[in-house]
Amino acid sequence: MKKPMKNIIALLLAVVLVAMTPLQAFAKRGPTAKYVSEVKIGIGKKAEDALASLQGYEILKDGSGNYVDLNKDAGGGVGSKGNRVVYLGFKRTDDRSEAITDLAVMNMKGGYSVKDYKALMEQYMSEQVIPFVDRFLVAVEEYRANYASSIPANRQRAQYIHDLLNELTDDDCRGDGLGDLLLNETKYELGDAAYEALTDSQKLYHPDLVTIVSQANGKATYLMANLLTRAADTNEDTWLERFTATTYEDLEDETGLSPSRAKAELSMRYEDDAKLILASWDELREELLGAEQDAAELDVTEVPDDSAIEEKVQAVEENYTVENMIVAVDAIIENNNESFDIADKICNVTVHDLLSSIEYEDGTLYDFFTQTYEDVEEDIYVLYPLVAALSDGQRAGLEFISLRELILIGGTDETGYEAASENGFAGGSIYDGVDREIYEPGGVALTSDAIRNDMAMQAGEDSSDSPLHWYNYALMGLAGLSAIGCAASTTYYFLANRSMNYSFNLLTGKFREGTNAYNAYMDRLKTSYKEFLAEDPNFTDLSENMWAQEKFNANKTFSSNKFERLAAKTPVAKWLSVGFSIATVVITAITLWLTFRDLKNYYKVDYTPIPRYIVDEKDITAFDADGNKIVVNNLAVYYKAVPCDRASDAEFYSVLGTIGDLNGDVGKQWLALYAERNVNSDPILADSFRISTSEQIPAGYEKGIHMFGSSAAENLNNPLYVWNSTAPKVYVYFKLDVGASTAGTSFTRGAVALSGAAGLVTGALAAALIMTGARKKKEKTVPA
Repeated sequence: MKKPMKNIIALLLAVVLVAMTPLQAFAKRGPTAKYVSEVKIGIGKKAEDALASLQGYEILKDGSGNYVDLNKDAGGGVGSKGNRVVYLGFKRTDDRSEAITDLAVMNMKGGYSVKDYKALMEQYMSEQVIPFVDRFLVAVEEYRANYASSIPANRQRAQYIHDLLNELTDDDCRGDGLGDLLLNETKYELGDAAYEALTDSQKLYHPDLVTIVSQANGKATYLMANLLTRAADTNEDTWLERFTATTYEDLEDETGLSPSRAKAELSMRYEDDAKLILASWDELREELLGAEQDAAELDVTEVPDDSAIEEKVQAVEENYTVENMIVAVDAIIENNNESFDIADKICNVTVHDLLSSIEYEDGTLYDFFTQTYEDVEEDIYVLYPLVAALSDGQRAGLEFISLRELILIGGTDETGYEAASENGFAGGSIYDGVDREIYEPGGVALTSDAIRNDMAMQAGEDSSDSPLHWYNYALMGLAGLSAIGCAASTTYYFLANRSMNYSFNLLTGKFREGTNAYNAYMDRLKTSYKEFLAEDPNFTDLSENMWAQEKFNANKTFSSNKFERLAAKTPVAKWLSVGFSIATVVITAITLWLTFRDLKNYYKVDYTPIPRYIVDEKDITAFDADGNKIVVNNLAVYYKAVPCDRASDAEFYSVLGTIGDLNGDVGKQWLALYAERNVNSDPILADSFRISTSEQIPAGYEKGIHMFGSSAAENLNNPLYVWNSTAPKVYVYFKLDVGASTAGTSFTRGAVALSGAAGLVTGALAAALIMTGARKKKEKTVPA
């Protein structure tokens, strides 16, 4: 292969890679699948009411084609607000960048914390954002120095990066470009006192780098860091020249220490950065080893819809010239992402030829960079001279630039940047796609493994399975006892009255019988005994009458005593009956009132505000442009609450706003649905939704709408959240388009680095920053 001129290398660096980065990072996947782009909840007292709010949305259906009520028969008993129909609507897209990648639910008493999120944000700012800004400011300073440098190559490079950075605009500074803004001191550099002393108009020229790093979308932050790293290095020579002129022994000698102490000192200085370089070693090695094949394929590659590209690539292969390269690269940029492989092959061929042309130790730099990863890892000290050759600004940006880009930077000169300055890319606001309200207090809640372990389902449990308190049951018991006492005393009163009447009648009869016998006896005594005997020799009559008198006296005594006893007890029974009756009525009334109150309180829910966002931690599996699997552990991702059309005069509008409640605003708790969009996660296939009413997972399915903290599909009619414990179970399952993540190699590495090193928000909430390759026809002069 031919040895390219430096201006060709510079052109590849400035045009192809800069153009490829935004295109590759924000590439759209072809219409090979239909994804879910938007979800919305419809709520109504009737089905037609719920459907009316979902005009323009597809409604979730079951296998029979019927709309699925996610809140079916969830209402409770007396005192509840009954049932409401809840439908789930969704829209489709062919655009991978718009696709929803996960759906999760959070209940009102679940494992989330607004307070913990606020604390985490403060910790994130102090432990990650501020240290990153402190470290990366040196790259900004080198960019400023190079922009006004007397070294032509550095000045031209910084000028070109300046133009590219200006395509990234800052809404907080009138929409000015970052290229101009970063030439001025930032708010952080000025300090609070000096910044506040400025007028409002003056403040607009001093961007807040801390806010940019923490709030800009992740891709814009990555591009800014990538471009500033390219603009760094104020030395007159390049890092490649410094690297080839430095040995490990030179570094030891510079320390002035003994070999063992020097080794420890050099490890402390360079080992961390050496490991960053080693992380992309295999990627570069594979590109270099495949460069011969790439060169052979360049003249036969077919590019769809533009046969002229093939001719230009052939011309580049046959004759390296600036003119040919500009035309070929412009054609690639103006085509589409299917042509990336052509640009990639041109880069591989160029880097291969550059390294092969530079002698190093007993061979060339090509030999050095094609060593195996294992050999370099075992003797990582060989990378220390490379790290030492980098400027402080370049070292600060190692997480955001590939090893191939570094090599192309080392092969640049001003001629190439002069030619390349006519090309660029279209950008946009660094806050595009970012809902900046996530930084407002109370708007975001955090859920993490630690919080979930302590709070999740335990907090969701109600303290009692019954709507009534213990005293309700105690009063019910008293009312029952009082009713029994009332019945007993009333019965006794009734029987006593009958007994007393009977005794009185008996006493009256015996008294009348005794009186008659006594009168007859007295009449007979009036005659003499003899006469009595003569008149009535039957002495037994007199004896019987005497016996009757005695019986009368006995019955009189018994009846009188019984009558007296009954007469004494009957009023007591009467008043006991009255008392128990009153007590029963009173206790029953109190019980009914307390029961009504408790039922009312039981079914009355004081809803708390639903967080607009939930931040969760998850492991994400993505694939780079070469199909290699990349696993990002413990990545912070944002879930946004799914909306509904709750009317402004609705009962809970002041608390819930327009955030949807899967319980239809009539449950024990709200149950909010959240949607995640993550460029590094696989998207949900719109045709894959499947409804299940049992705990058995449908065949072929693994994923479903789940509770935060659990991977299993959640019963959306869970008795924890609805009143009716016998309500039918409702599970919603879906499938993912596995492997559909389109993160390119360069972007993926940068995004992963950003998530790990620059923090929670910048890497997590990355929305589409529309950047398409476009040629900028713009005159530019190089300052003297």
